[in-house]
Amino acid sequence: MKILIVGTGQVGYFLCERLSVEGHEVSLIDSNAERLNRTQDRLNVLGILGNGASAEVLEQAGIKTADIFIAVTDMDEVNILACLMAREYNVHTRIARVRSIEYTGQGAVLSKEKLGIDLLINPKDAVAEEIIKIAVQSGAFDVAEFVEGQIQFLGYRIGANSPLCDLSLRELGEIRGMYRFVVTAITRGEKTIIPRGDDTIQAGDSIFIFAHQKDLPAIQYMLQPEKESERRVRRAFILGGGTIGLQIARELENKHFDVRLIDSSEQRCEQLAAKLKKTMVLCTEGTDIRTLVDEGIDHADVFIAVTGNDESNILSALLAKKHGVRRTLALINTPELLNLAPSLGIDASISPRLAAGAVILKYVRRGNVISLATIEGSNAEALEIRIKEGSTIVNTPLVDIHFPRGAIIGAIVRGSEYIIPTGETSLQPGDRVVVFALPEAVTKVEGFFE
Repeated sequence: MKILIVGTGQVGYFLCERLSVEGHEVSLIDSNAERLNRTQDRLNVLGILGNGASAEVLEQAGIKTADIFIAVTDMDEVNILACLMAREYNVHTRIARVRSIEYTGQGAVLSKEKLGIDLLINPKDAVAEEIIKIAVQSGAFDVAEFVEGQIQFLGYRIGANSPLCDLSLRELGEIRGMYRFVVTAITRGEKTIIPRGDDTIQAGDSIFIFAHQKDLPAIQYMLQPEKESERRVRRAFILGGGTIGLQIARELENKHFDVRLIDSSEQRCEQLAAKLKKTMVLCTEGTDIRTLVDEGIDHADVFIAVTGNDESNILSALLAKKHGVRRTLALINTPELLNLAPSLGIDASISPRLAAGAVILKYVRRGNVISLATIEGSNAEALEIRIKEGSTIVNTPLVDIHFPRGAIIGAIVRGSEYIIPTGETSLQPGDRVVVFALPEAVTKVEGFFE
């Protein structure tokens, strides 16, 4: 496909990187020459210097033959106007990144339907949704849902006391009758592998698993060596009273968490207190440990830092961890800090770039691909794919199918039945298959199921 992207920020670069690697013809427009040249040097994309809302620049970039148009600059108005122009050129799929509630909130005067835009993506909404999923799942640092939440894709870090330490995948398979899950990938240092039977899980590894929702309590009990809290009400501290913090607080209230929301602005705290029903709003700094200890941070289940400053989020999360919080989550924009955070002791780091990019990628790949999740650092993906009627791969045991190297089928949902695949399993029309794929295998997997 021919894809035209406007904006070389973090989301734009992420999309250029993913889509160009998959073999798509990607053109990129940006008004910043230095940023544009840097992207062209690193990636296989065609760069056009100029304003993405200019008809002349759009035609120079080949908009007349583009299949997909994606506008992800930092200015909502530019993105909206660029998509309106793409509509006039009859581009089939048009996507815009927006951050203003005027475009995406309930009762918005300019909705995506009125604008003729296929997808309006707000990175803040995507980030809040991802953080809530992780906060609710005890112990996981990465969470994605497939098949309407039936299948969970979870990332866990393996500590020295984990019962999985030094177990081979073959040995792990022997206890699968008690714990029904599939280890689809192991990340060790900067390397991600799809493990074989003789591969061993080691302390310091991150593992990614597929499991059914109903099996999660037993799996989490096994993966967490420390005793789970017996409190019925879980306690959460949220640092940052912006749009993301407010949205997380509301959702955790609905999930019956005991929530404390922290912000240093007295005026903002008054606004937050008026908008929230049960949350206690604390007007203080995230590093004011004495106040936080007085409010019970040493007994908190999760500390979530979502201010606009990466360094503040990391520091506050580390201080909270030192004072007894069981899990810490931090919002991090800078890719380098995102990769560093886990080694510092942050349990989960969330990237607006990745959250927004995953939503856009899922929409771009509509068809067989129903849903997907991206894994920061490895550029791997988990994909949910529907098996079509008449597919050439149905009724054939998986052992006889030449499935792409670098990918593994982790789960199959057939009606109300959940299947952990073996070599003798065969696919049927209508099956929903969840696959883990390394970057070099993603395009091959999509082609395989076509």
